[in-house]
Amino acid sequence: MAFSWTSLIPGVGHEYAHVATAGIVTVGLIGAGLAARSALGAGEKAVVPAEKFSIRGLTELATEFIYNLASSIIGPAGKHYVPLFAAVFVWTYVNNLVGFIPGMAPATEIMSTSFAMGIFIFLAYNFIGLKVNGLAYLKHFVGPVWWLFMLMIPLEIISHLVRPFSLGLRLANVLMGDHKVVSVFTDLVPVLVPLPFLMLGLIVTFVQAFVFTLLSMVYVSLAQAHDH
Repeated sequence: MAFSWTSLIPGVGHEYAHVATAGIVTVGLIGAGLAARSALGAGEKAVVPAEKFSIRGLTELATEFIYNLASSIIGPAGKHYVPLFAAVFVWTYVNNLVGFIPGMAPATEIMSTSFAMGIFIFLAYNFIGLKVNGLAYLKHFVGPVWWLFMLMIPLEIISHLVRPFSLGLRLANVLMGDHKVVSVFTDLVPVLVPLPFLMLGLIVTFVQAFVFTLLSMVYVSLAQAHDH
């Protein structure tokens, strides 16, 4: 892992710098969320869109983006999972952006953090599947043809177990590769030349948070489906 200012916190060190970074981001987002909720007010004021750039305006923008995306993938039931997906997207995106702060390394480029996020999504969509379908959710593992269950059950189990690994690997490896490219060009020519790669990095941070959230929605959509 690259140097991070959080490694200088007493008791943290280089090994747990990403944990401290993730913790700081989490606390910061909770604080911003509470501030946005306070600014929302009550009654008619709560439903009137923000008139200027503010924490409340950014919160409304992110919420509307996630709501539309969840509705298009999951359907009408998608609105029930907006808080979950909004939290996943914003947390991932902000952690990705931390890498653009001089002397900071994003927690999401560490495999242990990204894999933990994958495990969280794995537990979440299986919980949702069981909550929505009950024990009938287990029919998803049998496949469309019941007499092939001896073959399909092991394949489905492996397929589900691979999902958290694929989510974590995709996120961590892409971010790590992007930061290495930027650092190489910055070391070679520190003026102007790195700018296009920094702009590309900004796009990558958003795309990776978007893809992670999108795949999470797909998994939830499959888990709560009734057509098995």
